Amino acid sequence: MTPLPAALLSHQAPLDLNEASTAWILTSTALVLLMTLPGLALFYGGMVRRKNVIATIAQAVAAFAIVTVLWFVVGYSLAFGSGGVADSVVGGLEAAFLNGVTPATAHRLAPGLPEFLWIAYQLTFAVITPALIAGAFAERVKFPAAVLFVCLWHLLVYVPICHQVWGGGWMGSLGVLDFAGGAVVHVSAGVAGLVAALVIGPRHGFGRDNLAPHNLALTAIGAGLLLVGWLGFNAGSAWAADGIAAVAAFNTLLAAAAAAIGWTVVEWIDHRRPTLLGLLSGLVAGLVGITPAAGLVDARGAFVIGLLSGPACYAGAVWLKRALKYDDSLDAFGLHGVGGIVGALLTGVFATAAINPAGANASLVRQAVGLAAVVAWSGVGTFLVLMICRFTTGLRVAKEDEIEGLDYAQHGETLHP
Repeated sequence: MTPLPAALLSHQAPLDLNEASTAWILTSTALVLLMTLPGLALFYGGMVRRKNVIATIAQAVAAFAIVTVLWFVVGYSLAFGSGGVADSVVGGLEAAFLNGVTPATAHRLAPGLPEFLWIAYQLTFAVITPALIAGAFAERVKFPAAVLFVCLWHLLVYVPICHQVWGGGWMGSLGVLDFAGGAVVHVSAGVAGLVAALVIGPRHGFGRDNLAPHNLALTAIGAGLLLVGWLGFNAGSAWAADGIAAVAAFNTLLAAAAAAIGWTVVEWIDHRRPTLLGLLSGLVAGLVGITPAAGLVDARGAFVIGLLSGPACYAGAVWLKRALKYDDSLDAFGLHGVGGIVGALLTGVFATAAINPAGANASLVRQAVGLAAVVAWSGVGTFLVLMICRFTTGLRVAKEDEIEGLDYAQHGETLHP
């Protein structure tokens, strides 16, 4: 065993290794990473037009690379460290560059896991969040702008929200419940997507040209990988190989299935026919909806959350977008924003101490307060980041490049040479 450092950092505890839990979180880390690469890359890549597939996948790969380096440099310390001058809002810099992290240290929130594993697991959540946002501005944003956006948004929006909910900040202390990232990941990304869609404006030909997905088979493969990876996302958030993890795993599957049915029923009535894209979108809606509640509710609560998430996300992705005429290309807000809000609010209704002791103090009011804070922080922060991008790299590609396609215009590559 590596000896402990002379003095533990304020967020650290001596490692009391739980081998079973460590094995499970190692597996969960791989599963959550699978959600971004290749899961989300294929899910989004199949939904854009053929001329923008490479550019869309490149944004997911870039998100992984950029966030991983930033997490090592300062992100982890600001999200899960302590000792900052405003510790209720954001952590300190004492663990920058992973200073003081050794194989014998653990985070005080999970003393049975090596801290390096805790860092890696939490990194996978930080990676997928900005990658989700890219679905809102797909097919029209410059790659340099996407790179700068990810850098700034990770540090100014994701990291503070993560700390406030999970890292010892004021929302966690207030009692806001977010088991696996309904607010931290999905609401923050969904609201950011909505702001980005409004600021950047619609794609050329929106409302006139055929902007349909080019390959739903890719989207179906991506959705399947998201479903499998989400077991690590939700059940891994128990931070142990225990009964709560098992409940979270089953609730994840049940809510996804219920939401797929709920979405499809509404779509069938609205459009007179069910679609594969609708089934897949409903599946993801249920996964998003159950995320904040997965290890806090029983199976009946999970079923209701899933059944309501499907129609609610259909309304956000179809009716709301149609009424307000904004171009959220791949429904980042309709799925992740709406689904996360529904799930976070219903967590305050269905959380129960019979499943998890944390459910004893569940409150719809506290959940609403937390959601309002996340929406405000993400909305304002995203707008500021977009303005910085607009006046530095510029946001949109030229009209001719958009018509030609971002694959060749931005990357000099094509899907089918």
